[in-house]
Amino acid sequence: MSADAELSSILNRRQQINDALENGEEIKHSFKVVNVYTEFHEFSRKQIKDYQATFNRYDSGHDGFLDLTELKVMMEKLGAPQTHLGLKAMIAEVDEDHDGRISFREFLLIYRKAQAGELDSDSGLSQLARLTEINVDEVGVGGAKNFFEAKIEQQLRSNKFHDEIRQEQDERRRAEEEKVMRRAQFQQRAAIFQQN
Repeated sequence: MSADAELSSILNRRQQINDALENGEEIKHSFKVVNVYTEFHEFSRKQIKDYQATFNRYDSGHDGFLDLTELKVMMEKLGAPQTHLGLKAMIAEVDEDHDGRISFREFLLIYRKAQAGELDSDSGLSQLARLTEINVDEVGVGGAKNFFEAKIEQQLRSNKFHDEIRQEQDERRRAEEEKVMRRAQFQQRAAIFQQN
């Protein structure tokens, strides 16, 4: 987007806001969230990194998107091949920007919708979600108990997002403090040599 077009877009949005305020209308805010760690707070940092690794494995074009062909290969390798129309429907279900591809952010929406039970029951995405569900008749009550305990543990881990960030910051701070201490020790030793 050129600078003129960007400025024009900003001024048009400002005019729409001013018009809405004058008419007493509710103003609908529009903004983009670009940090997937804060937008998808229900996942831990490790989960998001694992999803990123999966996404990158199937993004053979290395363009940051899964197109129809890449999604087809992914579904085949996961053991749930889809028809061409089924693949298009899968993309359409999470394709918020309507570009016909799945970005990493849209890829994370699949997992969010699966957790929330919002997937269309006939879609390939829903089929994948059903593959992870537990069948008490097959695994028994003990297996179901283990499954739900794992789900509870997953919820508890998602609350540890802030703890993980704090731990990373503490590790960086400790490394910086060690670096400062090593530098001070070096300067002390250098001063001894300079005196002699």
